[in-house]
Amino acid sequence: MELSDYIRVLRKGWLFILVFVVVGVGIAAAYSLAKAPTYTASAQVFVSTETSDNANDLAQGQNYTQDRITSYVGLVTTPSVLQPVIVGLHLDLTPIELAKQVSAAAPLNTTLLEITAKSSDAKQSADIANATAESLTTVVQTLETTDADNNVSPVKLTRVQDAVVPLSPSSPNVPLNIVLGLLVGLALGIAVAVLRQTLDTRILTEHDVEAITSAPIVGGITFDPKSASRPLIVADDPFSNRAEAFRTLRTNLQFLNVGDDADLVSRGEDDEDGTSLRGRSFVMTSSLAQEGKSTTTANLGLALASTSSNILVVEADLRRPKLAAYLGLEGAAGLTDVLVGRVELSDVVQRWGTTNLYVLPAGRVPPNPSELLGSKRMAKLIEMLEGQFDYVLYDAPPLLPVTDAAVLSKVTDGSLLVVAAGRTHKNQVKAAVALIEQVGSRVGGVIMTMLPTKGPDAYAYGRYGYGYYGGEQADQRGKNKKRLRARGARGANA
Repeated sequence: MELSDYIRVLRKGWLFILVFVVVGVGIAAAYSLAKAPTYTASAQVFVSTETSDNANDLAQGQNYTQDRITSYVGLVTTPSVLQPVIVGLHLDLTPIELAKQVSAAAPLNTTLLEITAKSSDAKQSADIANATAESLTTVVQTLETTDADNNVSPVKLTRVQDAVVPLSPSSPNVPLNIVLGLLVGLALGIAVAVLRQTLDTRILTEHDVEAITSAPIVGGITFDPKSASRPLIVADDPFSNRAEAFRTLRTNLQFLNVGDDADLVSRGEDDEDGTSLRGRSFVMTSSLAQEGKSTTTANLGLALASTSSNILVVEADLRRPKLAAYLGLEGAAGLTDVLVGRVELSDVVQRWGTTNLYVLPAGRVPPNPSELLGSKRMAKLIEMLEGQFDYVLYDAPPLLPVTDAAVLSKVTDGSLLVVAAGRTHKNQVKAAVALIEQVGSRVGGVIMTMLPTKGPDAYAYGRYGYGYYGGEQADQRGKNKKRLRARGARGANA
């Protein structure tokens, strides 16, 4: 993932992050308020050894003291030291319980011993620390006495700092707890947001498509909640951003793979350079139903027809045809009737208004759609249509439920795969691409539909347009544009 991807994840998961932060801070605050305050007091004891003034004796005494002080640290929490403290302060505790409240430490390379006591009562914590230091002094003197007659101990403990009554509790540390709660909540929120994004297998952005197929993204159509009532946005609202997106798609489609002469040249009339031209045919399909395939086909056909080209849209979905209904045309007779020889092509091809868009409806729903679309008669029909029209768009069924689109893509220039953002899953797109490649065809381009207009995944106008060509490709694009214009003029005169 790139930095922009992480930023997008954070923008999408900001609500989760905020909730976890609030919960973390709330738990930290509740814990701080519910926990009884604890006060801490410390006393310091200096450990020394009685030696002569000789330098060697002083050095040996210093080393001896530092060696012994480690033992005194462990001695502090023993019953022999704590029992007198309990008796002297009248504590209702056992030595084991008091040991949990008392600790000792010796700073490195010093002969100081620091005794710390904790208690829920501020004064009591100081009393325990001082009493423990005093008791330790007595116990050490007793244990270290070697001359029974003189009762003299070579080690001397002197309290150099008395514990004072603390003014504020050492625990809970409310500011620290709240900061920790905030950081933990923030970390958990980010982790949940990233995990949620990782587990989300839907196609959301162009990066998801690029990770599946090398086919270029030739168009991006935003989601329109009113598309059901006005499917032909190019005709109904030609100045809208959505209509402009279809015109951008048209432009990208016209110059798709301009370096491949086989996509432009095959048969038909010769252009001014002596090169024979034919129309281009694309299968419009998707992974599953309800991805906007038919409305995309209809609007793309209208956008192409506005350039004075002769465009044919073939309703090749022989199972659930919708295109004729979207365009408001009669669909009782059409492709199936032509394939079985019942009618002539010219009898069922309908012109949409006064435009250069022609439509071949599906006709009657046959019992064997795949066989009809894969027949030799269909292949000959495709070849004939490419000779008569500049562009032929086949509105085919989805790829995963049936094989009709894969069969058609084998005998056309390729497929334009419609992918609905936020609805189609990555494994579905992978399977659809694999089906097309298995029949020896290819995905010519991907059209993303239902792109969001708000939020971190919002589609920006022009994002997929005018970005695929430059340098020599731009020069080649200009040459092919002249060819297309000349061919359109000849078609119109004919």
